[in-house]
Amino acid sequence: MRKAVFLHSPEFDQIPYPPACPFDSSRAGRTRQTILAMGLLGGPSRAERAPVAATRAELAAYHTPHYLDVLAAAQGGHLDVDGLAMGLGTPDCPLFAGMYDYAALAAGASLTGARCLLHGEADVAFNPSGGYHHAMAARAAGFCYLNDVVLAAMELAAAGRKVLFLDIDVHHCDGVQDAFYGRRDILTLSLHETGRALFPGTGFEEEIGAGEGIGYTVNIPLPVGTDDTAYRRAFAEAAWPVMQAFGPDVIIVEIGMDALAGDPLAHLHLTNNVHAEILARVVGMGKPILATGGGGYHIENTVRGWALAWSVLCGEQADEDDFTMGMGGVMLQNTDWAGGLRDRVLLSGGGRRDAIDAEITATIAKIRRLVFPHHGL
Repeated sequence: MRKAVFLHSPEFDQIPYPPACPFDSSRAGRTRQTILAMGLLGGPSRAERAPVAATRAELAAYHTPHYLDVLAAAQGGHLDVDGLAMGLGTPDCPLFAGMYDYAALAAGASLTGARCLLHGEADVAFNPSGGYHHAMAARAAGFCYLNDVVLAAMELAAAGRKVLFLDIDVHHCDGVQDAFYGRRDILTLSLHETGRALFPGTGFEEEIGAGEGIGYTVNIPLPVGTDDTAYRRAFAEAAWPVMQAFGPDVIIVEIGMDALAGDPLAHLHLTNNVHAEILARVVGMGKPILATGGGGYHIENTVRGWALAWSVLCGEQADEDDFTMGMGGVMLQNTDWAGGLRDRVLLSGGGRRDAIDAEITATIAKIRRLVFPHHGL
């Protein structure tokens, strides 16, 4: 069986974002409670590890020293003009006590997971407190202060690994894309709601990399209302062939749950069955996997989705008739949970099926034209 490590520390629960902020840091601890109650944290193939906060030197592998200075000062309430220009003190990146410490611990958790993979201590590592894919080298955005994904990918690449970063969060991973736009040893592949409708307003098909990295950034924007069937087609026809052709040594996957129907900050119409199916494909590639959390602002759905994700990563949810599946979830836009981990099939409609299908067909065609030739497809 694949060895799986769940990365969590009680410290995450002790440094909350401000109550007015939609980002709820309790999600990771609640996910841990759920999988512990299900018996998915014990046994010879599953372990829990408390991460160590990333040091300043580790953070400076990507983030600028001045930004780190400003961020550290800001957690004490000291914000100058430079801090404002760096995106701090906004509604989505508010100042709060411990913000630097929290972000450094989240980054350290993803670095811990990457090192577990490199040292053969785990085949799968899951950091539900990670996935801060909007943070830039010297700028905060979208609830993200430090980019743990970039730091982990750099760690893996520095060890000579070809890295695939697959992002199924509903928002485009602009920070990760910016970091690796000119590289071909790290492939960034994102499926997200179109930037025409959602923050950060980037991630269009034409953004495919630069210089040596042309063809190694892949963006699959999805129209408002995309449901399971449409999403599956986009993944199977545009993402999966590139993933296989790239042939990664290790995979980082961001499992944002804000693409689920009922999320208050986005407009896709998915059930968590799609996340489970994609993760099963990723596991089937037989490569080490570092999984992170990400977005998800309907808290109960996010916790349940991450618990399901962990069970798939552990190889516990291959059978759709499993007793934990199909017992509740979203149905006709009702997001009340009746029990179990998997969502029921969500009936789509709204009269947009033809329009959604047409947009996704056009996107697939663009990816095939712009990206596929760079991978011999």
